[in-house]
Amino acid sequence: MLDSLGQQGLLGIIVNLMVLTIVWWSIQSFNFDVFFKKGDEWRAKVFVILITIALTHLVSSFLLNYLNWSMMLRYLF
Repeated sequence: MLDSLGQQGLLGIIVNLMVLTIVWWSIQSFNFDVFFKKGDEWRAKVFVILITIALTHLVSSFLLNYLNWSMMLRYLF
């Protein structure tokens, strides 16, 4: 049982890091400086970081939940 928990933990970390890099890479194409005043570039950077973290959480939670639910389907029959 503990081996399974360790594997799930490692899988969760790997999925989160992969999704984080994909989201960070894809969000770099947007220019968020347009929405902020001149001189507030650091706020735009912080906003990009927070958006990246939020999207990473949403996508990785979906993927890990989907994987977990699909693994539980074998107990249905």
